[in-house]
Amino acid sequence: MLERAGHRVITFCQSNWEADEYKGIRRIALAKRTIWSSEIRKKFLALLRQDRPDLVHVHNTFVMISPSIYSACSAEGIPVVQTLHNFRLLCPAATFFRNGKVCEECLPGSLWPSVEHACYRGSRTATAVIAGMLAYHRARGTWHNEISCFIALTEFARQKFIQGGLPADRIFVKPNFVDPDPGEPIGEREYALFAGRLSPEKRVSTVLEAWRRGRLSIPLLIAGGGPDRRHLEKQAAAAGLGHIQFLGQLSREATVAAIRKARFLVFSSEWYENFGLTMVEAFACCTPVIASDLGAMKEIVQNGKTGLHFAVGDPDDLARKIEWAQTHPEEMRAMGMEARREYETKYTADRNYSMLLAIYEWAMKQGTS
Repeated sequence: MLERAGHRVITFCQSNWEADEYKGIRRIALAKRTIWSSEIRKKFLALLRQDRPDLVHVHNTFVMISPSIYSACSAEGIPVVQTLHNFRLLCPAATFFRNGKVCEECLPGSLWPSVEHACYRGSRTATAVIAGMLAYHRARGTWHNEISCFIALTEFARQKFIQGGLPADRIFVKPNFVDPDPGEPIGEREYALFAGRLSPEKRVSTVLEAWRRGRLSIPLLIAGGGPDRRHLEKQAAAAGLGHIQFLGQLSREATVAAIRKARFLVFSSEWYENFGLTMVEAFACCTPVIASDLGAMKEIVQNGKTGLHFAVGDPDDLARKIEWAQTHPEEMRAMGMEARREYETKYTADRNYSMLLAIYEWAMKQGTS
């Protein structure tokens, strides 16, 4: 998007797959690198001095880059914008989700609960490394002193980061966007759709239970792969839900094609989705969304306008909302058109570009003031 608008963009990437190569004593070196990498700082500093960018936009430093790059930017007087794609700065697991439910034990400030519960990959050692990284950079003032401003993807996420101690006046809200525009579909809508990773926090089991309890007749397609797929297929078979079909992992193009033919999208997560791009893809396709009334989902989907809310984790309430959607096709069609207008207003590449540029200009102005 930036290059199309004429900007020169330099990318600096390290693959986290490299971490798999660290064995034995090198794992100790990796732990140190997570907190601070002098090697990466030196490499990044050389890049800054060679290319002299106007601004650095950071998306992720965990694991292989480390927060040491912020120090390099500070040394060169180059402003930094940080997108908060997850809750890593507040929660070592980055999800605020533990034992099948939302957990905010670390939000008040202490990171010890995460270590106690081994929140990152079930390992106290690995969790302690991340907690150590966060504690070190909080004490050092990295987030406050070396990052010009932050981008949160929703107002809900922004408020969580403010609760966690980040400066409210330096956190801007800019959502993700859908590009290219899939366009308004033509033709009949044939089924309901779930599209996403089949993992515990997505709670596809709640969707299946809603179909079972509500004896819903509308076909349901489930697009996605993940650790829960086999269990969910068994659950659907045991309940006699023959009109539910598992499509497996689809390409983005195939997923969008499936959304275009859906009467509505079901978004059933029971954790703090930081954004949920599938919902906006649905909006672009004039497809209303039936979503959990939690966090960003509640914010993005306007109940009765661009879709419907159901009580998080409640299959009976979800069944009622789906039954209503089946029996009110005109209202759902109107919601789909409103969803499309929402996409055109907030989630296009052009709109995103103007928002991003305003944030960049603000950050660069602070650096020269």
